[in-house]
Amino acid sequence: MGTTSLPLHVCHVKKTDVIINRLHIFLHGIALLSLFYYRATTLAHIIRTRESPFVPYLLVFISELLLSFLWLLHRPSKWRPVTRTAYPERLPEDEKLPAIDIFVCTTDPSREPSLGVMNTVISAMALDYPPDKLAVYLSDDGGAPVTLRAMQEAWKFARVWIPFCRRYQVKNRCPDAYFSSPESADVEFVDDKKIMERKYEEFKESLEKTLEIIGTSTSKDHPPIVEVINDGNDSSQKGMPLLVYVAREKRPSYPHHFKAGAINALLRVSAMISNAPYFMVLDCDHYCNDPSSARQAMCFYFDPELSPKLAWVQFPQHFHNMSDHDLYDGNLHYYWREWEGLDGLRGPTITGCNFYMKREAFYGTDTLPKDPDDYQLKKFFGSSDEFIKSTNKNYKPKVSRDVGKAGARYNTVVEDSMTSLILHCKGWISVWVDPKRPCFLGTCPTNLNDMLVQQSRWAFGLLQMTLSKFSPLLYGPLRMSIFQTMCYGALTLDPLYVVPFYGLGIIPQICLLHGVPLYPKVTDPFFFVFAFIFISAQLKHVQEVVSYGDPLRTALYDLRVWMMKSGACYLYANLNAVLDQFGMKEASFSLTSKVYDEEETKRHQKGIYDFQSSPQIMAPLCSLYLVNVASFVIGTARAFQSHEGINEMFAQAVIPLFGIIVNYHLLEGMFLRKDRARISPSITTLSVVISGTILFFGSLIVLF
Repeated sequence: MGTTSLPLHVCHVKKTDVIINRLHIFLHGIALLSLFYYRATTLAHIIRTRESPFVPYLLVFISELLLSFLWLLHRPSKWRPVTRTAYPERLPEDEKLPAIDIFVCTTDPSREPSLGVMNTVISAMALDYPPDKLAVYLSDDGGAPVTLRAMQEAWKFARVWIPFCRRYQVKNRCPDAYFSSPESADVEFVDDKKIMERKYEEFKESLEKTLEIIGTSTSKDHPPIVEVINDGNDSSQKGMPLLVYVAREKRPSYPHHFKAGAINALLRVSAMISNAPYFMVLDCDHYCNDPSSARQAMCFYFDPELSPKLAWVQFPQHFHNMSDHDLYDGNLHYYWREWEGLDGLRGPTITGCNFYMKREAFYGTDTLPKDPDDYQLKKFFGSSDEFIKSTNKNYKPKVSRDVGKAGARYNTVVEDSMTSLILHCKGWISVWVDPKRPCFLGTCPTNLNDMLVQQSRWAFGLLQMTLSKFSPLLYGPLRMSIFQTMCYGALTLDPLYVVPFYGLGIIPQICLLHGVPLYPKVTDPFFFVFAFIFISAQLKHVQEVVSYGDPLRTALYDLRVWMMKSGACYLYANLNAVLDQFGMKEASFSLTSKVYDEEETKRHQKGIYDFQSSPQIMAPLCSLYLVNVASFVIGTARAFQSHEGINEMFAQAVIPLFGIIVNYHLLEGMFLRKDRARISPSITTLSVVISGTILFFGSLIVLF
């Protein structure tokens, strides 16, 4: 614990949120039970008397049941939300700190520009940590020659940048971010800063020249490449972290398992070179914004009560290109609010990047026999004798720093979630750390297409996990607590929101058109049960947004994003998951672009939606919106014509009206906007045809 008896970290329970959350669970739960009673008794009456159509009522009931089931799965994440504070200044002296390997993953220099990737690499090299205990590995999954050359140029710049950061205790050690923000200081500092800025411009020019000469070509068929980056000058190595370029072997006929395969390759390479007991994973666009992140993580690993069972310390993904209008939920605060609750149980899942992991936990050696022989070790770890030796805590790698089936799980594109589940089931725990100054800043999607592509990829991966032997609700109950099992179930089953979204977005609307009531009259006491559930859910969402510190409008943007994900991402994710199970389609997803687009950025900053996307993504959303508009206008007009119509159909009219108001941006994009980023007329025309088809054939359900 060092020279002080003060704690290295403190866990704060959010007591106000705990009280509100538990009270809401109780009241909302009772209301849902009342709703089920009403639906069951009414359904029995319909079956007995045949007074109303049976099929639409049954479909709505199924939608409500699934929606309530998903709501229930999310409740444990609201049970005990916590926040944590680390005190890195209380750590022992540097000599007692363990070594850390840092893994940075990149794939395609045409979509992930080298300058941004190298800024991430340099910021990692410049962490406030003993340099002889840091090693930075870049995985280039594209095997791009331009990336290797960029690494060599980055090394040269880092040799002057890192001493500058240490000398003046620079807080932001990502060069591009640092030179973009003004900072006042004494004369000596200003002079040195100007010199450093000139060197950074020279570094950028060298990358541009390299790009012109080499281009951004990548390869899917090449042997493995591992190169320790240095300039051949032994003295220049002193005070510098190790920097290693890795391009794992790629063959067209061999599965490479996306990011999970890249991380596992880095694990094996780093085991031969530095073999640090801890490693950290960064995406190529997430630079280190606070150099103290490694020390903050060590505050938890140095806790003798926590450390033996602590597998990873997770930091959130925050973003430097956010606007005041978070139209696409780029901040991902929906997830981070949930992660505070997970941390109140046994910790959050691995969240893609920005986590410090204990290497021992990632190896999964607990499944080995107590005294395994060579055959058992090679069956588990592969044929490399050197790698097997590296699993020994006392092993020292033979590779000099001056020279130059364990791990992430496969068979899903969300390798982080599946790996987290397995580790938690083995008894490991994790912690969530979200300090006031973000430790990492990345680039979030600034247009609707990139956001929906990203969310579709995640949703498909979660469904792959659900349909595997690691499906949380089947794999988890005997291995971890029921609350934690439910949290994982909520995470992986979220794509099933597509069913209630379309069920409640189409069936009540069609029945409204034909005057078929599906909800109690306004004068019926059960009407207030439905009204309470609806209002309770919306107010609770607003409370969570405001309690987290976001502006009120974020609640509206959150709701829009949830509807767009349910209507587009989850629809195609479910379809793709079914096809994938039958081997009919191989999963293929595009990277979201990290290339700067000035016009797109301006729209994002002004809070204007960019609807430039494919018809496959936009047509379902626009079609459903038009169905709701038509049903509301025509259905309410008919309801007002009869004496009891509005009393019977009021609740049914509120549903499409709510959807119309929340998704007004779609109406704007289809009919009111004339700019380049509007919804194209061809998509609008297609949506009109699809919505008309839905209303025509959907009307058949009122006959049954």
